[in-house]
Amino acid sequence: MTHIVVVGAGQAGAALAAKLRALGFGGRLTLIGEEPVAPYQRPPLSKKYMLGEMALERMFLRPRSFYAEQEIDLVTGQRVAAIDPAARTLRLEGGEGLRWDKLALTTGSAPIRLPAAIGGELGGVYTMRSLADADAMAAEFRPGRRVLIVGGGYIGLEAAAVAASKGLQVVLVERAGRILQRVAAPETSDFFRELHRAHGVDLREGVGLTGLTGTDGRVTGARLSDGSALEIDFAIVGVGIRPATALAERAGLEIDNGIKVDRLGRTSAPDIFAAGDCASFPWQGRRIRLESVPNAIDQAEAAAAAMLGGSEPYIARPWFWSDQYDVKLQIAGLNTGYDCVVARRAGGATSFWYFRGDRLLAVDAMNDPRAYMAGKRMIDTGRSPDMTALADPSTDLKALAQGARSNAAQAADTAA
Repeated sequence: MTHIVVVGAGQAGAALAAKLRALGFGGRLTLIGEEPVAPYQRPPLSKKYMLGEMALERMFLRPRSFYAEQEIDLVTGQRVAAIDPAARTLRLEGGEGLRWDKLALTTGSAPIRLPAAIGGELGGVYTMRSLADADAMAAEFRPGRRVLIVGGGYIGLEAAAVAASKGLQVVLVERAGRILQRVAAPETSDFFRELHRAHGVDLREGVGLTGLTGTDGRVTGARLSDGSALEIDFAIVGVGIRPATALAERAGLEIDNGIKVDRLGRTSAPDIFAAGDCASFPWQGRRIRLESVPNAIDQAEAAAAAMLGGSEPYIARPWFWSDQYDVKLQIAGLNTGYDCVVARRAGGATSFWYFRGDRLLAVDAMNDPRAYMAGKRMIDTGRSPDMTALADPSTDLKALAQGARSNAAQAADTAA
C-alpha cells in the first residue's frame, strides 16, 4: 500500500492531506506537525485571537475527528530530524523511523528573532508566529503596560493595533524610512501611519533597535538608534520570517529562496513535493515565494493532484489581507516593479492601484471590497483600466472593469 507522508501540519499541510483524500487517494496517509495541537489558522493570532474575539476551538482548521474519519494519521508534537531521499525514509527526533513512497514538505516559515547579544533571549521578548506565542504573551496585554514593537510590517502593525485597542502604551520602531517600505507604496504607508497615530501609537520611522536591557533575565528597557532610551514591560519582534528549509537542505534538496519546486510542486528529488511558505515556484518568468493563506491552500492542493499523477500546473493569483482596528486591507496582485500609483477615494473607502506603464499590477483596498474585487478580476484576466477614469470616484468600478482593455492589446498599440 502506498504511503504518503506530509511533513508540516499548518495550513498547507492540512490542505494537502485533505485534498489527497478528496481526490480518492486510498493509501496510508500521515501528517506530522511539530506543534502539540491539530492544524489551526495563523492569521487570527495577531488579530481576533489576541483581542479575545475568537475562541480557541474556532482556530482549528478542522475538528480532530476529521482526521480519524479520513484515516489521516495525525502526528502532533513531533519534529522530523532527517530525510533520506534515496532510502525513502525519515527519522523523527525521538528516533522513530518511517518509510514513505511519496513525501510532501509543508514546513512553512519561522520568525526572525533578535540576536541574544542585543537581548533577544530576555524574558518578555516575543515573536508572533504560533499559538504558543500568542498564549505566552496573552497575560502581558493589560491596560497601561508599555510595549515596544520592533518592525513596521503587517505583523508588527497588527500587534500594535491589538495592543492599542487594549489600552496599552505602544511604541513601534521601524528601521527603514517608513513602515511597510518593503511591501507597499508610500501612499499605503501614509494611510496606516495616520491610522496608528490616531489610535495613540508612538510610531517612529527611520529608528532601529540598538539593544534591549533587562533585570533578572527579564526585559525592562530598550536603547534606540537615535540615542533615546525606553522603559518597557515587554517587546514584540516582527521583523520578518524565513522559509523553514533546514530539513530540505540537510536532505540535499535544491534551495532558492525556499525549497525550489516546479509548476507541479515537485522538488529536485524524486517523489518529494513542497508547498506553502517554504516553497519557491516559477511565476511570470521569475521565481517567487508567497507568504499567504490562499497560496498555502491552492499550491498544496495543486501539489496533491500532482502527487497522484495530475499534470495541471499551479498558477498563482496572489491576494492577501490585514485587519487593523476597524480597517480591513485587501490586496490583490503583486506590486513588484510598479512605476505609478493611482489613488481612488470614495466616501470612507480608499484604494491605491499599482501600474507599470499602462499595466495594472496590484491594488491595496482599505475598507473597499468593491475596489478589491474589481482589481482582482482585472488582474486575473490580464486587463487594465484607464487611469484617469479610475481616479474619478464617480466612475462605476464594475463598468470600468468590464471596459478595461487587455494587456495584450495595450502592448500591441504601444509596439505599433
